[in-house]
Amino acid sequence: MALLAAFTLPAGATWWSPGDGTPFPAQYDDADPDGVTRLLLDGGPMETKGHPFFEPKGKYGRACVTCHQPSDGMSLSAETARIRWQETEGNDPLFAAIDGANCPDLAQGERASHSLLLDHGLFRIARPWPPVDHDGQKIEPDFTLEVVRDPTGCNASKVWGLSSPNPQVSVFRRPRPVANFKYILAMGFAVDPKVGKPLPIDPETGQMVSGNLMADRRVLSLEAQMRDAAHSHLGFDALTPDDIKRIRDFEDRIFVARQRDRVGGDLDSMGARGGPETLAKSEPGRLGSQGMAVWSEFAAWEKIPADADITPEQRAWRESVARGARVFREKMFLITDSAGINSPVGFGNPVRNSCVFCHNMSQMGMDVAPGQVDLGTTTMPFADPQPHLPLFRLTCKGPAHPHYGRVIHTHDPGYALTTGRCEDVGKITLQTLRGLTGRAPYFASGSAPDLRAVIDYYDRRYNIGYTEQEKRDLVNLMGAL
Repeated sequence: MALLAAFTLPAGATWWSPGDGTPFPAQYDDADPDGVTRLLLDGGPMETKGHPFFEPKGKYGRACVTCHQPSDGMSLSAETARIRWQETEGNDPLFAAIDGANCPDLAQGERASHSLLLDHGLFRIARPWPPVDHDGQKIEPDFTLEVVRDPTGCNASKVWGLSSPNPQVSVFRRPRPVANFKYILAMGFAVDPKVGKPLPIDPETGQMVSGNLMADRRVLSLEAQMRDAAHSHLGFDALTPDDIKRIRDFEDRIFVARQRDRVGGDLDSMGARGGPETLAKSEPGRLGSQGMAVWSEFAAWEKIPADADITPEQRAWRESVARGARVFREKMFLITDSAGINSPVGFGNPVRNSCVFCHNMSQMGMDVAPGQVDLGTTTMPFADPQPHLPLFRLTCKGPAHPHYGRVIHTHDPGYALTTGRCEDVGKITLQTLRGLTGRAPYFASGSAPDLRAVIDYYDRRYNIGYTEQEKRDLVNLMGAL
């Protein structure tokens, strides 16, 4: 089969099945009602037949591509999961009981057994309890963990729960996109300022790592993530060094970003530098690149010439994106009671800053300072109502949590399930901000159904006081990334 430099799948043909041999082009445009998200394979195109990212491996019939769909910006949207359920009557490997169901011991043919994936885009993540470190040694946690509410029944399961022969905690999270790793793996400096300690060392390589790969930093390197995913999600423990090398080569070369908006037109035009080529050609930057550098590719749209050959609708949308970028950089507010920001480091509580305080990496909007933060998205009293998720009560054995006190209620303890430390409850690795439109819902728990809900959450959480215009501008900015 001849490889193509660029293509768009036929209407309706959006699903990449494991082992179907579809070649991966140098440029892949995925169209939706609001525009186009573009994937750029640097050095592509590439055959997928026989490639370990695309071939089914393990006992569930899945491949990496099952949960990291090109049509969803190398992640997976809840809408795509619903369409796949309807098309296959629930028989696709995507719905494997191990994590595509609310619990493996539920009746697998019933939609209700897969409601968290279908309605919220969530996969079950099983964490050992008590936690184990990166060498597999048990950690004695400094908090107790009790289940207050268990709508899936999995934490109470005698086979899969806390009282099973291999005790585990089931939490439910969104799949993180497999793209733009040049930025995800970048390190602004050698210390994690969120805890005031040196960055972790990968035991395999002896090198410092960013720790930004997984929501709870349960693995340190991309290679370790591959093995973890193969075991947990594919049911496969035999990735060869060559498999890992080929997957790493593909993942290092894939970039994703929004390319065209239905109203605003091409995002790489009239001085703007949107699209994945910007990511492929740019560098993550270091601390000090934050602030004005973030989303500076849209600065040219702040003052569009009066005689520009664009429609009034295009002008209005592009000016909105530029305003959103300025709000993102410059709208100041008080950041309060957020572990990893206000504690344990010395930024103070509150600290006055803008969105770029955490989302400061040029071109990407991640944090050049690695580490996990608690924005309250899963933890009371800040989390939005999520009655479909389990609720845990954690009680600190030692010092109380600096912001929640001694007793904490949370849907997902986050980083604390890796460290066993009460001070880490609720901490989550920041999400990447490119290709957002193709992978709703948002936040690790899927609690924000759309981009407006993301902005509304932050507005409530930190009492920012965004105007309606500022909210629309921020949504348009997020949609342009």
